[in-house]
Amino acid sequence: MTTTLYLVRHAEAEGNWKRTFQGHIDSEVSEKGWTQLDYLARRFEQVRLDAVYSSPLKRAWATAEAINRFAGLPITPERGLMEIDGGAFEGVPFAELPARYPEENARWDNTPWLFKAPGGESMRHVFERMQMTVDAIVRANPGRVIAAASHGCAIRNYLCYALGWPLERIADVCWCDNTAVSLIEFDGGFRPHPVYLNDASHLPEHASTFATQSWWRQGAEHAASAVK
Repeated sequence: MTTTLYLVRHAEAEGNWKRTFQGHIDSEVSEKGWTQLDYLARRFEQVRLDAVYSSPLKRAWATAEAINRFAGLPITPERGLMEIDGGAFEGVPFAELPARYPEENARWDNTPWLFKAPGGESMRHVFERMQMTVDAIVRANPGRVIAAASHGCAIRNYLCYALGWPLERIADVCWCDNTAVSLIEFDGGFRPHPVYLNDASHLPEHASTFATQSWWRQGAEHAASAVK
């Protein structure tokens, strides 16, 4: 018996194009984000879904609605799918973080498995939270096809676990574009087996957030070399 999960990052929101730390800030989807959601909905038009889950934050919920546009299923809110709580980092431009919080920002950039913003959630807690949340969702839907809308850092943590890696290898997991899709299959023991990761092939270049940014490329190059 195989259980199938499509894990999807939310569409572009204000913090993505302004390059601010969003975390639990309940950002609205941007104009480009709505375009991304139209392409995402078309990607899922022919996918048979049995259940749809979402982080309750607006940008993820709108993404779940696009995934669900043709399936018409009830969407189940799941707080365990929320983004990392960034504490004092939230709402701060990434360019200002090194000056405001040099030690914590250095961990975010260089040793993310040790990261915890002042007043925020530790990366290890996100890793464990996502593992427990996805496991509970899958066990509640054995043999079914599930879609879940979540967030970039949260998804990165889960993919690290699904690849069989410890949290200390999270830097080897690439960041993903807005609305990127990862497909994971679970065997009868509910063990994850990634099929593909971070696929945004449904987006033409003009609709891609990453096409206009370069910050993510260094991490992608590092991850590619790490898994060779």
